[in-house]
Amino acid sequence: MALLDFINKRKKDPKAEMSFIDHLEDLRWHVIRSVIAILIGAIVVFIYAKDIVDKILFAPADNSFVTYKWLCDLSHSLGLGDMVCLAGVNAEFQSNTMTGQFISTFTIAFVGGFIVAFPYVFWEFWKFLKPALSPKELKRTRGVIFWVSLLFFSGVLFGYYILTPFMINFYFSYTLSDKIINLPNFSDYIENLIYTTVGVGILFQMPLLVMILARIGIVTAKFLRKYRRHAFIVILLAAAIITPSTDPFSLTIVTIPLYLLFEASIIIASRINKSQKKEEEEWS
Repeated sequence: MALLDFINKRKKDPKAEMSFIDHLEDLRWHVIRSVIAILIGAIVVFIYAKDIVDKILFAPADNSFVTYKWLCDLSHSLGLGDMVCLAGVNAEFQSNTMTGQFISTFTIAFVGGFIVAFPYVFWEFWKFLKPALSPKELKRTRGVIFWVSLLFFSGVLFGYYILTPFMINFYFSYTLSDKIINLPNFSDYIENLIYTTVGVGILFQMPLLVMILARIGIVTAKFLRKYRRHAFIVILLAAAIITPSTDPFSLTIVTIPLYLLFEASIIIASRINKSQKKEEEEWS
């Protein structure tokens, strides 16, 4: 019923007279403009690819990376000694295919272009969804582009400054045999770096996803509260997967922000449910 109400709201807009094909055409142009924005960002990143690789992408793999100092200072200030101090690594990488570095350059360019263009890409997505919202809902969602972008960039920075150093230290210190030398492929390093930055940035969009699901009636605040304990276990497992290191501090620094996002999602769902209930009472 809530899903039908959501669709009916869209019919109040002039675009309601559009056919399904017309809506697809409208969506196509939003996608095309988004792709163009990503391509522009990718071109800029491609031009400065060498500096980006040397000064940004390789930085967490160097023992002088700022996070190592932050964590060690924090460990000492908490009276934990060197428990949280990461030794850091001076890693070297290889490219064992003729086209490896060339292809990796394009991967870096397009991923970088997506990160740079993310606010605009979401703005295009939001423009497509706006006609489905009532004036009251539009008022309540004012500033959504700012908040969604803030969550995304916060996730990217969290993944870059926190998760990536833990990931690098764990994998470079893990030894199955003394006869094996860790000399990873550059493409493999880039792939893991994308997972722990862009992946976490997207994961930080949990409140947005819950807002949409609550708006169309699939998820309620009551449901989220009921399964809060189950959600915590899932978040803890996700944190354990994202952070290879098994020490409690590593799991904690990953679990806390994810769980806070879950609690924020409950608050958002609760407000939406109350608003929907009030509208139903006024209608009846």
